[in-house]
Amino acid sequence: MKLVSFINNNDFTAKWGILQNEEILVLSISQKYPTLDSFIASGEEIDKSVIEKISVNDVRLTSPVSAKRNIFCVGKNYLDHLNEIKATAANSVPKFPSFFTKSSMTLNGPYDNVPLHGNATSGVDYEGEIAVIIGKECRNVSVEDAEDYIFGYAIANDVTARDLQTQHMQWFKGKSLDGFCPIGPAVVTKDEFNTENAEITTYVNGEMRQHSFMSNMIFDVPTIIYYLSQGMTLLPGDIILTGTPSGVGGGKNPPLYLKDGDVVKIEVSGIGHIENKFMNME
Repeated sequence: MKLVSFINNNDFTAKWGILQNEEILVLSISQKYPTLDSFIASGEEIDKSVIEKISVNDVRLTSPVSAKRNIFCVGKNYLDHLNEIKATAANSVPKFPSFFTKSSMTLNGPYDNVPLHGNATSGVDYEGEIAVIIGKECRNVSVEDAEDYIFGYAIANDVTARDLQTQHMQWFKGKSLDGFCPIGPAVVTKDEFNTENAEITTYVNGEMRQHSFMSNMIFDVPTIIYYLSQGMTLLPGDIILTGTPSGVGGGKNPPLYLKDGDVVKIEVSGIGHIENKFMNME
């Protein structure tokens, strides 16, 4: 299932439902759980009884889940990306995943505009990624059991201010400017998403910049959940970004940072795409 959250353009109500082609099916269970977050936290099986059908053209899709706390991220998880940013010796594979977080205020819709924050940075970059949505509270999860705690997958752009990332000793500031994490357009439940063949592609103004497969990740999703959950509780609805492949603007010579009016589109097979215009909004 592809589950979406949206705002109805006619009455401005916030709802969620199943995306099927050009329609959203609003379910009766949404009367009990008015947000997708609350449904995920309930742990209940989904009841597909439909109470309303809405054209996708009559809504604004929002981030399918909200970020009740910081978004977890994995850095340096594709070897080709490590090499392009010279983060490690050529062909050297890290022994452990590198974790950081983005502020919950970075969360943005799948088709919303993203602010360039020209007063704070001049080095805004894109990072096409696959996001994991946690389905059940867990801690000290084994690799073998990790799949049991996944609700589904979405697309995300780990937008980064490269100059701030290098100015500060930690990455948090450069990753956490408001609106710097578009995500969506839907959460695809794990039973309908093929992680072995998932393909990720990023375009800037129609030009392909990134292209890889989820199978090329250094640390796969069960391994990420294993390391992240050791001694630390993960909660239903937690978002984990799994890393970006090569082709980021900061890896070019000279760097190709985003400018006013640029459009970044990220596609993932089996999920769909997100597409955001980057704009001066101050």
